[in-house]
Amino acid sequence: MATTQECRSALDTLSGNLARANGDVRAATALDRSLSCHVTDLDTTFAGRLHDGRIDVTDTYDGPPRDKAEIRLAMTGDDLVAMVGGDLNFARAWASGRVRLEAGFRDLMRLRALL
Repeated sequence: MATTQECRSALDTLSGNLARANGDVRAATALDRSLSCHVTDLDTTFAGRLHDGRIDVTDTYDGPPRDKAEIRLAMTGDDLVAMVGGDLNFARAWASGRVRLEAGFRDLMRLRALL
């Protein structure tokens, strides 16, 4: 099982990957939205913002998200680490229910480029 530190490191890596992305991926992440990532097996939430093509985690706490972020993710720590490491396809994980992504319709339409 992935640790909280491994999950935080995976989010930092994902942020760096998004910041270096080009084309449709870069455009999809050029949002300014609150973001939460609930790691279900650790019952830990990382909260922050997606802006300028980066994820800035500003808070980590036990339990589910305290506030309703504009973009909400939920998954196990192992799935988060595997997705960022390239061993788990986000679209397949989302379609199978391993990953939950909740956002407004317009944000989902923009984020579909990541799928």
